Amino acid sequence: MLFGSSGIRRLYDQDLLSLAMQVGMAVGGRADQVLVGMDSRTTGPALSSSFIAGICSTGAKALQGGIAPTPSIAYCCRSFQAACMVTASHNPEPYNGLKLFNPDGSSFQALQQDEIEDAISDIRVADWLSQGEVMKYDPLTPHRDAILNEIDVKKDLPVILDCGNGAGSVLTPHLLSDAGASVTAVNANPSGTFSRPSEPLVENLPYLTALMKKVNARCAVVHDGDADRMMAFDNTGTYIPGDLLLILFAKYLGSKRVVTTYDASMAVEEIAEVRRTPVGDAFVSEQLVQWGDFGGEPSGAWIFPQISYCPDGPFAAGLFCEMAGEWNIAEEIASIPKYPIIRRSQQFPQSHEILYALGAANPTDGLRLEEDDGWCLVRASGTEPKIRFTAEGRTLDDARRMLERGEEMVRLALRGDA
Repeated sequence: MLFGSSGIRRLYDQDLLSLAMQVGMAVGGRADQVLVGMDSRTTGPALSSSFIAGICSTGAKALQGGIAPTPSIAYCCRSFQAACMVTASHNPEPYNGLKLFNPDGSSFQALQQDEIEDAISDIRVADWLSQGEVMKYDPLTPHRDAILNEIDVKKDLPVILDCGNGAGSVLTPHLLSDAGASVTAVNANPSGTFSRPSEPLVENLPYLTALMKKVNARCAVVHDGDADRMMAFDNTGTYIPGDLLLILFAKYLGSKRVVTTYDASMAVEEIAEVRRTPVGDAFVSEQLVQWGDFGGEPSGAWIFPQISYCPDGPFAAGLFCEMAGEWNIAEEIASIPKYPIIRRSQQFPQSHEILYALGAANPTDGLRLEEDDGWCLVRASGTEPKIRFTAEGRTLDDARRMLERGEEMVRLALRGDA
């Protein structure tokens, strides 16, 4: 199985380089023009070149977008039949991978992924007179202009932006400045190595609160490696958990129908009608195409259908800055109902086998245990050899009890007692 919960993603090696060309041939056999972008990793040029070679070998045209955020590539896919982003998103630098997109910005769905896998075993190349061509393409300007048409940031609003040395570095600093913010940018050069762990978790950002106070910032926004994610700090310099950020966006946008994942807080159900999906932005996107005003998951993937069906970190950053200019974010957060949530992950090389032993139809969808006062989701990571546990309860004791139920299930499976 090539595709995980967020495209193809694995440690970079010769096999991945060869696979990129094969996938390029499979996509090129189904699309006349394919847009290709990459994040800032040092392996991006080689991997994107391999994918582009595959496209051209079928006679299709490749549009080379260079370093760009994933949502910029997804947004500009509307002008082509398909797009590919070479990225491992928030994974460490040794990883890389491929994300495939439709013209509406949604990720390839399961049936399309199956078709690509099947096509790899039956690849046909064009003859020497019919080879495709490569052309340069700017995916940043159209995406930036579309976002600027949707947001209105208070002039000279002091903002901290941390791009994590990822692809957001080439767009979001200019975007927020053009929108009117006074931007202090950190880690904003696409160097190929990350000065902090790419995933925008609070433990990876210990320096931002002090920096916010130093420049008297009204908020801070943070990206991962390909800028499909955005997390934030409020006006007091406090990190905002993803469950609360989901609710803030829904309230600010006036969303009545919200799509989110099984591991998101039950508090969102108090402000909107909610439909839930397995964990993974592709599942949220697939549901949003059919139903909903706004969607996202607590990891920081926020999907705005008015732009595209791809998680859009730069749009989320601009919208949050607009929100910070109009609201006292900390006071808004204080008014949101909160239930204790515990998230934990453990390394298990055999994570998928454990979930199968527990009866999960799909390890990355996992199993959700529910009681009147809480729930626990146990699932295998789609990108790393880990099992992730998420538990929520009416009280902290309820959440801890549900977490223990999930962890005990895994211990029994390891002993063969599941």
